[in-house]
Amino acid sequence: MAGSVDCLESSLEKSLQAKFPSDLKVSILLDFTRGSRGRKNSRTMLLPLLQRFPERVRVSLFHTPNLRGLLRLLIPERFNETIGLQHIKVYLFDNNVILSGANLSDSYFTNRQDRYVFLQDCAEIADFFTELVDAVGDVSLQLQGDDTVEVVDGMVHPYKGDRAAYCRAANKRVMDVIHSARARQQMLHAQTFHSDSLLSQEEAAAAGDRRPAPDTWIYPLIQMKPFEIQIDEIVTETLLTEAERGAKVFLTTGYFNLTQAYMDLVLGTRAEYQILLASPEVNGFFGAKGVAGAIPAAYVHIERQFYSEVCSLGQQDRVQLQEYWRRGWTFHAKGQFTGTWKPRLPS
Repeated sequence: MAGSVDCLESSLEKSLQAKFPSDLKVSILLDFTRGSRGRKNSRTMLLPLLQRFPERVRVSLFHTPNLRGLLRLLIPERFNETIGLQHIKVYLFDNNVILSGANLSDSYFTNRQDRYVFLQDCAEIADFFTELVDAVGDVSLQLQGDDTVEVVDGMVHPYKGDRAAYCRAANKRVMDVIHSARARQQMLHAQTFHSDSLLSQEEAAAAGDRRPAPDTWIYPLIQMKPFEIQIDEIVTETLLTEAERGAKVFLTTGYFNLTQAYMDLVLGTRAEYQILLASPEVNGFFGAKGVAGAIPAAYVHIERQFYSEVCSLGQQDRVQLQEYWRRGWTFHAKGQFTGTWKPRLPS
């Protein structure tokens, strides 16, 4: 991450020294527990940037409302993130978006297998995620130049204030973004597909507009259960429920910990499943000291329990598990791909 901070500092400096200075601003959203762990952490790395460009840099640290009181005092740093954390991994540059699983540590650029989706010149998606990051930032703690944190004016404190009041305020702030994006998309959809005032495809082509008709829909999904926002969960369960015979579902996860509801759906539907998991040796916790070193074995135990149930139901041909292994690498990819394929007939 240090290299990224240097690049940001250089860009901000150039924008100030330019003949026509730009309004370049940097907004960074991190998890409080992960970003504050240890003596040298994300906070200490970003402090010089914040101190030098206080009007142009914002660093927000999301703190789960579930980690409070005695629990917050007793759970060690290494394990407090298990109570809850901010896990959005999105990088925004003007109208370009990278959706990722990477947190910018060195391993993600060298020997860590992960997922990356690059959306180029996609203003609608960039606007949505910018607004989402701003919204989550508003309900987070704001890093100050002296390494203290403060809440945004008028916002309930995430772990000192009333939990229910904080969650209601956070729900409203995030849902405002979702409702606004939905309204924009409904308007765009109506203009694109139902407006008599629009040119026909032939007329548009004759007028020189040769843009291809859209063939891909992108649905950003949000999951923030403490705030009662469970869109991702609902959509995932719907996709798994509707995956019937003839469909093929590819699931991949670096940590095999499907919820019981997801496991029941995998076992209860008729679609074919190929599930790609991390072998113990490529689990990010493999070889770690203390309790963390036992985490890969725990996931193997869950995997074996699940596969035993698959075999007891006689579904090992329909539900197949595979493990990723690559010498010297770790595996962190997560995702789902569902589709139907018809066999190609010989020509």
